[in-house]
Amino acid sequence: MEAALGRFRFRGYTVEELQQMPLEKFIELLPSRQRRSLLRGFTPEQRKLLEKIRKAKKRLKEGKRPPVIRTHVRDMVIIPEMIGLTIHVYNGKEFVPVEITPERVGHYLGEFALTTKKVEHGEPGLKATRSSMFLPLK
Repeated sequence: MEAALGRFRFRGYTVEELQQMPLEKFIELLPSRQRRSLLRGFTPEQRKLLEKIRKAKKRLKEGKRPPVIRTHVRDMVIIPEMIGLTIHVYNGKEFVPVEITPERVGHYLGEFALTTKKVEHGEPGLKATRSSMFLPLK
């Protein structure tokens, strides 16, 4: 009933319950790919990112503005501890700000920083392609 009223739930748990839950118990709720990734442990880069996130959360609780968190770690699974932060994820060209919301828990950071753009070609005759170079301009 509460989920129908707009309160977010992840596999039957509220955000507050997820944030207080130990990481081992949270891992059991994840899909197999993310579960396997986290059961293998964090890489050194992921640990460093997690430390930055914990520092930022601590500053947020003190009422200070959290520092900008920039990372190249696209394979980090979003855990409940990250909710409420904005993490700038590198997409190969620039850092894309990713707002961590409860709906994104269990996904990878890289899913929200796309590495390719939609190709939008110009009009024919305006250097769109080689073959259209010789079309007469009206």
